[in-house]
Amino acid sequence: MAFALRSSSWPLQWPLAAIAVAAVLYYLGGRASATPATAVKRWRGAAFYAGLLGLVVAVDSPVDAYAGRLFFVHMFQHVLLAMIAPPLLVIGRPWPRLSRPLPLSARRPLARIMLAGPTLLPVRRAFEWLASPLPAFALFNGVLLAWHVPALYDLTLKDGLVHDLEHGLFFGTALLFWTNVIPTTGRPRLSEGQRVAYTVAGLLVGWLLAVVLGLAPDPLYTVYAALGHRPLGLSALSDQHLAAGIMWVPASIPYSIAIYVAAYAWLDPGSSVRGQRRAVVVDDLRPREI
Repeated sequence: MAFALRSSSWPLQWPLAAIAVAAVLYYLGGRASATPATAVKRWRGAAFYAGLLGLVVAVDSPVDAYAGRLFFVHMFQHVLLAMIAPPLLVIGRPWPRLSRPLPLSARRPLARIMLAGPTLLPVRRAFEWLASPLPAFALFNGVLLAWHVPALYDLTLKDGLVHDLEHGLFFGTALLFWTNVIPTTGRPRLSEGQRVAYTVAGLLVGWLLAVVLGLAPDPLYTVYAALGHRPLGLSALSDQHLAAGIMWVPASIPYSIAIYVAAYAWLDPGSSVRGQRRAVVVDDLRPREI
């Protein structure tokens, strides 16, 4: 059975509305910026919209429709949610731009409550700890491995709410991880050398998962193995091997790019890469209206 591009393969779900709202707010926030458009800002915007497009492909396209019938498509969906969309969104540095279109009368009280008020101080401290390098690494990679345990993975294929929880955890913990890999402020938590080691360690976790899936002699997930027919005429084991390949190669690309950029800046302190990053930091630290 071949892939069918019918309307049922394009599920219109609530995440699409949230993604559309984020796109509009980001666009309006850019127009309302007090600083002129620069190549850095245009590149940042392109990355952000590419990240949103990755989310659309993951949750509101035939990828989502076929994820329950083809393991390798499901794995591609996970790669989009955890390794492709999050780093692009982090590069886009959306936090100030998404809030800028809101009325000033709403932004100021919200900023006081979220950033300075005592009410949410315990929440802010907990979030800051979770977003620090080691907890973020443990959360992201722990979530990645845990949800691929056969019992939990099969459960996601049987229960829609559990499936949504899985995707939410993939995406949320990935944002924490990639924020440490891609510095967007004047005081990054990790040096260039530390970021190289940090990102390589994350890459190795993905490879470990790929090796387990690729070398398994039998299908690991009963839901896929029990399917009588699957698109493309794949066997359950061939489907699993393709999923391992998705985790091995496409998922490695964002890590490899990040490792190269950090290593280049680390080994050549006077490189243009570091100079460009400093230009981004200077642009980010310019005064903005709250």
